[in-house]
Amino acid sequence: MRDLASNIGAIAALAPAVQSAAINGAAIDLHGFGSVAFILNTGAIVSDGDFGAKVQESDTDVSNDFTDAAAAVVDTDAPATLAAASAYKLGYRGHKRFVRLAITKAGGTSIAAGAVAVLGNAASRPVA
Repeated sequence: MRDLASNIGAIAALAPAVQSAAINGAAIDLHGFGSVAFILNTGAIVSDGDFGAKVQESDTDVSNDFTDAAAAVVDTDAPATLAAASAYKLGYRGHKRFVRLAITKAGGTSIAAGAVAVLGNAASRPVA
């Protein structure tokens, strides 16, 4: 199929909300898909907020099993400090079954942020 919507899966990775601390997004199961990218969008930042984003990986969906994905398997246009009212892509090329997006905090008060995981290269198409 030529349309993109029938060939990708979309999963809420981080519910849109004002974040005042570091937060880990939902575990995304890559079973049945060959690729994933997170689309992160930001809103207002309060008090010179210094927030960043990273991809974490795991062989299981147990929260304590996640570790930061190596830079060699992450493609991103996100800067070290996220800007207000922006959108960023974080792609993962690793081989772990589960991934998640993590928002880090180095300073400031809060950031409005949300993210979606876009899963591609589905083993079975069209994707429901």
